[in-house]
This record gives sequence, structure tokens and C-alpha cells, in this order.
Amino acid sequence: MKKSNVYTRTGDRGMTSLVGGERVFKNDNRLEAYGTIDELSSTIGLLITYLKEDTDEEKFLRNIQHLLFNLGGFLATDTSTTKLTAMTVISFEQVTVIEKEIDKLDALLPKLSSFVLPGGSRGACVAHQARTICRRAERRMLSLYEEVHTVEDNKQSELDSHILVFINRLSDYLFVLSRKINKDEGIDEIMWENVCESKF
Repeated sequence: MKKSNVYTRTGDRGMTSLVGGERVFKNDNRLEAYGTIDELSSTIGLLITYLKEDTDEEKFLRNIQHLLFNLGGFLATDTSTTKLTAMTVISFEQVTVIEKEIDKLDALLPKLSSFVLPGGSRGACVAHQARTICRRAERRMLSLYEEVHTVEDNKQSELDSHILVFINRLSDYLFVLSRKINKDEGIDEIMWENVCESKF
């Protein structure tokens, strides 16, 4: 089989193709949404390098990367012109899997009495970075949702409720994972202090 070129030159003028072939500018809300999902997956890939191999956390995050790729396919599809494929659909069952992982990790951690600041070990910091990118992905997805409803208010939402719940739960998981990483490495968490009430 002939090796494909990495560069195609088709996007040199700031446009790219959605699933189905429609051409849009690269700063389109749909591109912003699935581009941020790609950024999130890349950061999770970095996070995995700080985890021990063959742990439950490492295996779970690898699976999450596959689901994020599928989610990117969902966001790259304009369903007004192209039918979704089955693999791009995030199910309620996949949301519950994340919730179970959150509960499992949280049971191993001390109860919080204050807000936690990003910090500690390098792995924990990357988990926090992934968490904030996850939150940004959620905002980008909501921008896309608003655009779709502004253009056609009676159109059924392209952003299935399970997808928004999925990305919301994932950010919660990454927060709990950051705490678990610090605990495993014996590093104290950095707790927020009200600087208005303390010496700075």
C-alpha cells in the first residue's frame, strides 16, 4: 500500500473538511470543539507517562483516549448533512464507568476541607492541566450548541446530553486522579488559603 503524504496542502488557506466533506474555516466553532478534545487527549497521553505501567489508572486513561477520538468524530460531523456513525456515540454506560472510577479513587483519599490548588508532583500537575483543558472543551462544545440553536431553533440538539455529562465527569475524574497521584508519591496537597486573612 502506498504511503500517504503527511501534508496535503488542502488546508493552506485556513480551511479544512468536516466528516462528509463540507469545507469550513479552521476557527469555526466545530473545529474549536474537536480541536480542544484533541488537545485534551494529547495532554492525557503526557499524563500517562507519569503513571506506572499496567495500573488501573493507566489502562483507564488509554480507554478514555479512544473515547475522546470517537467524540472528536462526533463533533466533526454536521448531522444536518451527514449521518453519524455508531462509534462516535457516547453512551450513558460510559458515563457510569467514569463515575465508578471516581468513587473508587475518592474512597482512598482524605476528605477535603478546603479548595485544592494545582501542584505537587509533576504527574499531579499534568492531571490538573488536563482537567482545565477538559473544562475548556466543555465550553467550546457549549458554544457550538448555542450556534446550532441560534441558526435553527427547532433543530434537535447535536450535542447529546450524554456527551456533556461525559466531559463533565471526566474533568471530575482528572481532579480526583491528581489527588491520588500526590498521595501515592507521598506529596502533600497544596490547600487554598484566603490571602486576605493571612500574611502575603
